[in-house]
Amino acid sequence: MSMGGSRCRSGGRRCLPAVLHVFTPWQQRWGATDGEVVGPLPGDDLVAEPAVQTTRAISIAAPAAAVWPWIVQLGADRGGFYSYDWLENLFGLGIHSADRIVEDWQTRRVGDLVHADARGRGGWYVMDVRPDDVLVLKMGDVKLGRPVERHEGIGWEFLWTFAVREEANGTTRLVVRERVGFANNWVKLILAPLGPVSFVMTRKMLAGVKSRAESA
Repeated sequence: MSMGGSRCRSGGRRCLPAVLHVFTPWQQRWGATDGEVVGPLPGDDLVAEPAVQTTRAISIAAPAAAVWPWIVQLGADRGGFYSYDWLENLFGLGIHSADRIVEDWQTRRVGDLVHADARGRGGWYVMDVRPDDVLVLKMGDVKLGRPVERHEGIGWEFLWTFAVREEANGTTRLVVRERVGFANNWVKLILAPLGPVSFVMTRKMLAGVKSRAESA
């Protein structure tokens, strides 16, 4: 870190890469253990290598059965994303994060569309769902009615996995993984700014699920 600091103090354009060299690995594995970072999760094979992978996690003082209801009702058409609603709504997404569990939102099936906005113009298709265990989502094309691959559309594919892992002491680890595949390096470069945005929103979401599950 001191080397990066000296480059920044000396001025020049080397400062930003030095900061990113430290910040990027940290935000890509925020809260996750070494085992969680390298361990496989359901759905990993749906976005094959080479892919950019982030794994973030949080400990929740509640059993998995108290965490899962908040996960299964994710979506703009349901309980929102427990993140910065005001920021998402700057883009007209119509997100309203719930503070209660709604019984009608407690079922998801493979093939369901989890809405990214209130109008259902985009979202993720459920690829795998196991109550109290895991929810796997993949970015889709609503017009096509299916998930998209990296060689289609705008040239990237996105996988979102939510793993609920109950510990022996009755607490829960919530692990959220993103796997992103790009058609080429140009697409990867253009979409690079989404990484820090994803970190900010995901960290808030993890905290939002934690506070709700523990309060309940």
